[in-house]
Amino acid sequence: MTTIIYHNPACGTSRNTLAMIRNSGEEPAIVEYLQHPPSREQLLKMIRDAGLAVRDAIRQKGTPYAELGLDSVVLTDDQLLDAMLAHPILINRPFVVAEKGTRLCRPSELVLDILPNPQQGAFVKEDGEVVINAEGQRIASGR
Repeated sequence: MTTIIYHNPACGTSRNTLAMIRNSGEEPAIVEYLQHPPSREQLLKMIRDAGLAVRDAIRQKGTPYAELGLDSVVLTDDQLLDAMLAHPILINRPFVVAEKGTRLCRPSELVLDILPNPQQGAFVKEDGEVVINAEGQRIASGR
């Protein structure tokens, strides 16, 4: 199975996640979801497979979340999905679908739990945090 990342190249978390996938020796299928959003069925499947509630998959920061009144507890999952599909920026990122499962990779290190191959060497996030040592082993986060 090819790993798929629903990616926003403007997002540091998404860039770090993509880089960790590549550090495992794999070149994933990249879906820039702002230009090519998933179908309703795909989005709902990713959310469920990741073990999330629909509300947990909505991005609030830097989106029209508040203006659209999406914080209302009376909104149904269908209404939230409608909003996410109408405004893909509301889909939290990055979602990664891999052989071992689906994750919303926030933080980006969550991708390590579902990749089929180990890390091939050291990895340092864009902010300087060391995630993988030179032997390809995960470092416990001190942050």
